[in-house]
Amino acid sequence: MFWNKEMETISQTDLEALQLSRLKWTVNHVQNVEFYQKKFRDAGVTPADIQHLDDIEKIPFTTKKELRDGYPFGNIAVPMKQVVRIHTTSGTTGKPTVVGYTRQDLDNWSELIARNLTMIGLTDEDVFQNAVNYGLFTGGLGFHYGGEKIGATVIPSATGNTRRQIEMIDDFGVTAIHCTPSYGMHLAEVAEEMGASLDSLRIGIFGAEPWSENLRKELETRLGVEAFDSYGMSEMYGPGAAFECPEHDGLHLWHDFYFAEIIDPETGERLPDGEKGELVITPLVKEAMPLVRYRTGDITRIIPDACPCRRGKRLARISGRADDMLVIRGINVFPSQIEHTLFSIPEVGDQFMVYVDRINHLDEMTIEVEMNRESFSGELADLAGLQRKVAGAIKESLNLRTTVRLVEPGSLPRFEGKARHVVDRRGEIW
Repeated sequence: MFWNKEMETISQTDLEALQLSRLKWTVNHVQNVEFYQKKFRDAGVTPADIQHLDDIEKIPFTTKKELRDGYPFGNIAVPMKQVVRIHTTSGTTGKPTVVGYTRQDLDNWSELIARNLTMIGLTDEDVFQNAVNYGLFTGGLGFHYGGEKIGATVIPSATGNTRRQIEMIDDFGVTAIHCTPSYGMHLAEVAEEMGASLDSLRIGIFGAEPWSENLRKELETRLGVEAFDSYGMSEMYGPGAAFECPEHDGLHLWHDFYFAEIIDPETGERLPDGEKGELVITPLVKEAMPLVRYRTGDITRIIPDACPCRRGKRLARISGRADDMLVIRGINVFPSQIEHTLFSIPEVGDQFMVYVDRINHLDEMTIEVEMNRESFSGELADLAGLQRKVAGAIKESLNLRTTVRLVEPGSLPRFEGKARHVVDRRGEIW
């Protein structure tokens, strides 16, 4: 099944011509952003220098830090009156990356989701429950509008109230559900406790956090669905930039909308198809917030073999990160973000440890932090109040519930060389 067969099965020759045309437009359009003007000027590159696809290597990379430094609207390339929506993504110092969208951007995004949903067999006969966060997080509204675009009946259930979610699946005859894989497992557990059948479900879409093939099998068995992997990030509109087809052998990146490169994360050298490295993306049609050579931090490779579905080159499933980012219940968390928040509280010390566990199929994060010696009195009331203060600051910063434990000064481990602040005990999740 195809939503846009012409673009989904475009020939390599025609695709490269289209990519070049759109790349030329993009490198001109980013000149409306001051930091790109400087970036091109410092590199001695002009838009006129981009005459072939390989000329993209003349342009420096764009990093997450540069986008954060543009807070709030320094990365917007159109007048603000043309920005009809704003989403944000988590940052490492409490300031998020702001992502703007024009009307055309939103049309393009819903087009991508419509392709994805149609590719895996959804039609206007389906009832689609969108069990992800709505709001500034991009996961909810992206799939919502894509589901409506194909004519599916969309239920914006968001997250939480799991028993009600299960009742909706049974009462409304839900046939497809979108959520994080960890929440999918939680739904399965609660449904089993309730004795709910979930017989109507046939398709599960899972993304926003890494998950293994073993977890896929368990989700399919316990929810009774065919499970599909979704990949994206706010800087690429949001989720759905790449998606599994029914072959379940890699993620189809929509190459008419994105130009992908794989680089050695240490040297920046571009790698050939088939070799594993960091994914670098250049969106080719973004109006409000265009990007050039954006380093995603995700480790993957371009699968060189053709897919039987005829939709072009695929990305292998994401196998890790080139940086220290954690994904906790679909939220990006950096240790430096935790550090910044903790160090803003005068009563705590300068040592902390983060432990990540998977409990009942949900990610749980525990932060142990030393108190500073001046504030450590041992009074239980004082400790309880400070613990609530720290937990509240972390929740405000990360938008994530965590367990905070205050410990005595000098009790956490010290390390020679680079400090180790994170212990991820979830096992194999990539």
